[in-house]
Amino acid sequence: MTILITGSAGFIGSELSRRLLDAGHSVVGIDNLNDYYDVRLKEARLARIKDHPNFTEARIDLDDRTAVEDVFAKHRPQKVVNLAAQAGVRYSLENPHSYVDSNIVGFLNILEGCRAVQCRHLVFASSSSVYGTNAEMPFAVTDRVDHPISMYAATKRANELMAHTYSHLFAIPTSGLRFFTVYGPWGRPDMALFLFTKAILEGRPIDVFNHGDMKRSFTYIDDIVEGVLRVLDHIPTPAAAAAPEMPHESKSAPFRVYNIGSDKPESLMRYIEVLEDNLGLKAKKNMLGMQPGDVPATWADVDDLKTSVGYQPTTSVEDGVARFVAWYKDFYKI
Repeated sequence: MTILITGSAGFIGSELSRRLLDAGHSVVGIDNLNDYYDVRLKEARLARIKDHPNFTEARIDLDDRTAVEDVFAKHRPQKVVNLAAQAGVRYSLENPHSYVDSNIVGFLNILEGCRAVQCRHLVFASSSSVYGTNAEMPFAVTDRVDHPISMYAATKRANELMAHTYSHLFAIPTSGLRFFTVYGPWGRPDMALFLFTKAILEGRPIDVFNHGDMKRSFTYIDDIVEGVLRVLDHIPTPAAAAAPEMPHESKSAPFRVYNIGSDKPESLMRYIEVLEDNLGLKAKKNMLGMQPGDVPATWADVDDLKTSVGYQPTTSVEDGVARFVAWYKDFYKI
């Protein structure tokens, strides 16, 4: 079938596109290749898929309503995976307007496109950031998510509400995925592992927030993509027709939200130790306080993912970091 992927030059989107192309699908990839981080890395990701005969590139902005309408009208995708977004918690404090343009206006254009072509299933990226000040651990999809603490988190929660509205009004099956800290080869340069690796190799100190007292559900890219693929094939139904062990499903719409992340959180200091072991170098640490918009811990409850699609992430931090370091040294010729 034809599957539309937004953010096809991104970390998750490029790998998902590659997997779908290998499986025989046609992929239409939307990405504007903005300069939030190094465009050369985005081009390199895209180079792995752009020459595939079943790949079509659309280099447009999601907030360009006419351009998005034209892509949907021309290709009429059966399924859509929306991964494009203005990412980053800290950057949302500096440039909040970009989050509304991409994550709110852009997502509305995607929803309208899905309505126009009667899309069979829309899977969209949410974030563990929606849990905000929630102190209950692990984070479960049944938890209240009414108190976001960054503009990024607020837009992701808004995406969930918008998607449910369209599912309810127009019977568009939608599934939201709350991603927990994704890392691995081809990753984002603004994420901790990339920043730490670059700094350590250059002999510079790394910034360690909350004085290292942090925990994260670090989740390897291959585990994320496998989860997305399984959810894409698992089209939701209203709760009335669903299994009784899923009481949190929407009762009025074919809508679901899943956590997708490791259910074995690791401390930040352990993450750094594993990186040091793989680099054969010790990090110089600049210990800092908590950053605005950040939280001290995340921990994913993935029981719903396991129940619905029979899957949970399994890659250990030791294996995942080792693969990242090998890729980093090869890509940057170190």
